Amino acid sequence: MAIEVKMPKMGLTMTAGTIAGWLKKEGDLVKKGETLLEITTEKITNTVEAPADGILLKIIAAEGEELPIGGLLGLIGEAGEQVAASLPAQVSSAPAAAIDEPVASESREVSAKRIKATPAAMKLAKELKVDYTRLAGTGPGGRITKEDVEKAASQPPVIQTVPVAVKEEAEKIEKSEDMLYDLLPYSGMRKTIGENMSRSWMSIPRVTQQTSVDVFRLLELRKMVNEDADEKSKVSITDLLVKIVAKAIEMRPFMNAALDGNMIKIFKEIHLGIAVALEQGLIVPVVKHANKKSLTQISSEVKDLARKARENRLSLDEMSNGTFTLTNLGAYRSVDFFTPIINSPQAAILGIGRIVERPAVVNGQIVPRPMMGLSLVHDHRVIDGAPAAEFLAVLMNLLENPVKALV
Repeated sequence: MAIEVKMPKMGLTMTAGTIAGWLKKEGDLVKKGETLLEITTEKITNTVEAPADGILLKIIAAEGEELPIGGLLGLIGEAGEQVAASLPAQVSSAPAAAIDEPVASESREVSAKRIKATPAAMKLAKELKVDYTRLAGTGPGGRITKEDVEKAASQPPVIQTVPVAVKEEAEKIEKSEDMLYDLLPYSGMRKTIGENMSRSWMSIPRVTQQTSVDVFRLLELRKMVNEDADEKSKVSITDLLVKIVAKAIEMRPFMNAALDGNMIKIFKEIHLGIAVALEQGLIVPVVKHANKKSLTQISSEVKDLARKARENRLSLDEMSNGTFTLTNLGAYRSVDFFTPIINSPQAAILGIGRIVERPAVVNGQIVPRPMMGLSLVHDHRVIDGAPAAEFLAVLMNLLENPVKALV
């Protein structure tokens, strides 16, 4: 009896995974524990291992397909074993798509959910102007492959009769539309981010408090710390912010919270999430016990986490159990304030804007000072406006006098 390879649960919040690519092909000999395929889920790429020794008899889920936890990925068995007997009914008996009906008599809409095609096949179909929705797929589970599209493109076109009224209307639309666009799959990391942000936006009554803070002494401290440091060990503004924000939370622990049903959790450990922008989306690695680490330790860890994020090598542990999130858009030099979405179930997130010189009164004189924008967004179910403002005042004091956070 063939052994099913199923979509595993990797992380508490995972609900589905997208096939990033198979590392084995049908007919390959595999060993238990050997990597079969890669899946994208929860903003990272994980691998799925073979549950037993044997032959990879059948690949059920093709590259680019999204499956829920427990979804069937493939089958492993003995050489010569009949695959059909091991396939679930909904897979083995799936009807092929009809391709012979003339367009003129077709009145139904093609349901996108019933058309299964690999991303590569859809892209090629667009290039070759082939209607892949009318093809019968020969891939796993009836999926349409590149080969199916190429075969359809090589065949002579079928001459079909189209009603004059329909033809004239189509020509009008074609002439009026001259927009060009690319289609990108809404899946994997992009879909995970979208679902998480939508859930947070719809379920959390959030309040945003914004202010500017003088960071002259912060910049002077960074300059002094980096004076004799080599490039690899230089401290960034983000490193200093992690240290200072952790200190502020330590002084006002009610910010380190989350709503859990009918209870509010006040976390004893301060684990700061640092939002990192990647080409394919946003990812939030976590600096654990940030308040207990030195500036040098934080700087080294932030660099390591950012590098792993760019290389897609973050572990689940390095992305889990955050208690407060920091997102810094200052490097783009275009944003003063914004309203970041809370990283649920956390109760607050701090957005950092650019540093820009503005006129300020210092010792009775108007002088230019480097000012940084702060945007604190908090869950009003957990944190009221006054305590949040109190935290912001503590944070401002530490940013204006950063040495206090280092002692």
